[in-house]
Amino acid sequence: MSDASTDPDKIEGPTPDNAMRAAKAADDGPMLAADGTPLKKSLAKSLRVQKMRALILIAPLLIFVLVSFIAPIGDMLFRSVENQIVSDTLPRTTARIDEWDSASGETPDEALYEALFYDLFVAEARREHTRLGTRLNYEMTGMSSLFRRSGRSLDDISDVYLDQFEDLNEAWDEALPWAELMGDPDWIAEQQAFDEAGEDGRMPRFELREGAINEFPNAAAAYETFARFSQTEEEDSPLEEEPYGLVHVALYKDLTENGYSQYDGPRADLVQEADAAVDGFESIGFKEGMIEIDEDWGNPEIWTTLQMYSPDYTTGYFLNSVDMQKTADGPALRDADERIYGLLFQRTLFMSLVITFSCIALGYPVAYLLSNLPARTANLLMILVLLPFWTSLLVRTSAWKVMLQQQGVINDVLVWLGMIGDGSRLVMINNQFGTIVAMTHILLPFMILPMYSVMSTIPPSYVRAARSLGATPTTAFRRVYFPQSIPGIGAGSILVFILSIGYYITPEIVGGTTGTFISNRIAYHISSSLNWGLAAALGTILLVVVLVLYWAYDRIVGIDNVKLGG
Repeated sequence: MSDASTDPDKIEGPTPDNAMRAAKAADDGPMLAADGTPLKKSLAKSLRVQKMRALILIAPLLIFVLVSFIAPIGDMLFRSVENQIVSDTLPRTTARIDEWDSASGETPDEALYEALFYDLFVAEARREHTRLGTRLNYEMTGMSSLFRRSGRSLDDISDVYLDQFEDLNEAWDEALPWAELMGDPDWIAEQQAFDEAGEDGRMPRFELREGAINEFPNAAAAYETFARFSQTEEEDSPLEEEPYGLVHVALYKDLTENGYSQYDGPRADLVQEADAAVDGFESIGFKEGMIEIDEDWGNPEIWTTLQMYSPDYTTGYFLNSVDMQKTADGPALRDADERIYGLLFQRTLFMSLVITFSCIALGYPVAYLLSNLPARTANLLMILVLLPFWTSLLVRTSAWKVMLQQQGVINDVLVWLGMIGDGSRLVMINNQFGTIVAMTHILLPFMILPMYSVMSTIPPSYVRAARSLGATPTTAFRRVYFPQSIPGIGAGSILVFILSIGYYITPEIVGGTTGTFISNRIAYHISSSLNWGLAAALGTILLVVVLVLYWAYDRIVGIDNVKLGG
């Protein structure tokens, strides 16, 4: 007999038994949870909560990986193809240069030289022409100096027109007449109020007056560029700063192409006066003027380089990374004496493999000894393995430089022992041998630790059982012990190889000219030549090579066979 408090049929609140009975009582109704909600819905809610809790827990690590790993790789991939500096600095030139036929061997027409003049004038005012010259100098030697020289001499062309406008009327060299001719009246009022207040802050953004761009298509565009540059970069008021010579050149072009005798807009007297006198102005062709500034502008190869690198994205960096270059006829190999990156990639892979096998040969006996010694003794010896981690990498590398040089410790000992003569000391530094020795010493702990962690889990009874069945010590090791230690070798090999392929400090110090890696060239382009695009392309190729080797290792050995112990 049961009372009301324990009999499930007499309990009025929700219980699992009552919920199941209620579900059975309903022919087509859904199965309900203990609280009366559909079981499917309750389960889905529970799973969502668990997933959200798991996501919250891993969110810090996920954000860290995205910021410190994924984002830099994405930026590297973008920089390896990005080429917007040319189109951003020379917008008019890049818009027209595709119309020029580089195969003709002729220089471009007057219109393209005019576009170049306008673009260079603005770029020089913004101090951007030198950056562009540096970028193009990576592709053709001499471009950097060409842009620097041209930037200093552009006034030789613009002053021809500026001086004639000033001689005609001094108002053309004053700021206010230009502002009234080109600027919106509301903007002029706001700018005047701002100037009179004398307060620091952001100036009212320059606005062209309505119709100015139609009346003066060239001069209005040039003045707008000048006015906004003065406001943002130089923090000068366009009402107080007279425009630079490019605006006068643009006005001359408008006056010669359009008639202004009936012009009745702002400053109509000035415009009509200039319109009547412009036919008597001395002029200079843009093509003639640019070639006079620097005769290299008459070289079709200069324009071919500009044309090839005018798109926003380019394969040029990747072609340079594999000792090729862009030409008018398509990609082509560089001259034999300019091919360096293929050799560096081959040397990097070869020396990384040698270092990896050296670490295996030296690290395996040490790991075997540590794993078979008593724990107390093994722990003491493990301190010696870990000791290099407590010493600066730079100090360890410098120590090898002292030991390996011709007047160093090793050569002195060999001479003292009589093994070599004093006049025939060994050259062990500033070459591949020095790099291999120093990096093997530095990376050896990364090989010993994974192998030791795997070997320490191999039961000694396996070898004893093989010996008891008649196997010799060599056979027992070869057929029983060694196969079980291979996962540790695999883990250490991957670790050492990937670390060595990206090293650059040690090869830089002890490698000389024949012992450096591709990473040293990447570091050079990042810190010295500032050719970040080429550095990014080299880094991308190195990343792809590592991934391909990792894939090949997985196919041949199997990444599941790699263990760090346990």
